[in-house]
Amino acid sequence: MLDLIKTIDWSPLFISLKTGILATVLTFFLGIGAARLIMKLNNTAKSIVDGILTLPLVLPPTVAGFFLLLIFSLRRPFGKFLFEEFNIKMVQTWPGCVIAAFVIAFPLMYRNARAAFEQVDIDMIHAGRTLGLSERKIFWKIIVPIAAPGLASGTVLAFARAIGEYGATAMLAGNILGKTRTVSVAIASEVAAGNWDTAGFWVCVIVILSFFIVAVINYISGKNMKHVNRWI
Repeated sequence: MLDLIKTIDWSPLFISLKTGILATVLTFFLGIGAARLIMKLNNTAKSIVDGILTLPLVLPPTVAGFFLLLIFSLRRPFGKFLFEEFNIKMVQTWPGCVIAAFVIAFPLMYRNARAAFEQVDIDMIHAGRTLGLSERKIFWKIIVPIAAPGLASGTVLAFARAIGEYGATAMLAGNILGKTRTVSVAIASEVAAGNWDTAGFWVCVIVILSFFIVAVINYISGKNMKHVNRWI
């Protein structure tokens, strides 16, 4: 085992972690913003927008990767425009890993944020308005603190999904060692190459990370329910 560890290239883990962290930061703010925006829409518009925002959660990741390729490919207008005007390239690059992870993880943050906001007592909001607080202050000083446990759970889930993403990442960013090869991509690559020991090592790494993440979610949920009278 020690001999195997000595031969391991740790770049997939580092790439997965930095991809997951940046993608989670993006999903956190954009997920909260989307959840706040959709609460203001009428029922028809809410259903349509909610369906669009949640779609990556139910689509196969390879389908999401296909659409990302259609958007960011250098042969397509938008991808060509980004490259020629801003020298930004998503295909076969690390930013492509971040975009793929963000798209797949975003619905988890959005859905958790929306559920948390919907559970906020409306009387608290009315009290804030009575005190003369602006809608922005009410949101950040009343709604967000009350919804914090749900937002925290959404953030952790989004991070877990981001570091474990494979399908969209493989299609958009590819499999370049030291550049775009994440742990999930490394597992598939090592299995395809017949390196079962190396693949098993990365599987163990993902299992340990996933267990830790589940433990964090359980801790957050348990802390939130500490003062709630339970039926058991």
